[in-house]
Amino acid sequence: MSMPKRLPYHTLSPAAYQGFGATKKALESSPLGKPLIELAWLRMSQINGCAFCLEMHAKALRAGGMAEAKLDSLAGWRVSDHFSERERAALAWTESLTHIDKTHAPDEDYEPLKAHFSDVEISDLCFAIALMSGFNRLAIGMRQ
Repeated sequence: MSMPKRLPYHTLSPAAYQGFGATKKALESSPLGKPLIELAWLRMSQINGCAFCLEMHAKALRAGGMAEAKLDSLAGWRVSDHFSERERAALAWTESLTHIDKTHAPDEDYEPLKAHFSDVEISDLCFAIALMSGFNRLAIGMRQ
């Protein structure tokens, strides 16, 4: 069942959309690396139920060589052997910020980041999460 598209937000609000694009471009040179950012984006898109974003990020991760088993187990990353401690810290923070209305971004989710990421990387991860949160809400809300 296909839902009818609502509004073409990218053409109706081009300056705002370009701002999102500028943030995405800035993150391309982040020391986090594209695979970790895409993994966080895929997990956030799973939680938010954004079909467009799920396909886009899974495709990007596959093209980058990420193992199918890792992609298949992303929703269960907490009990999967496919994820490094660095990825686990990033995914926990991604989930915490995605569910911020319930979690309020507690120290127990933030503190593990310090063992695996520089301050710049933590900042970039927060921007990546905030950006995809916005993109998910636009795509879902406008049925893109």
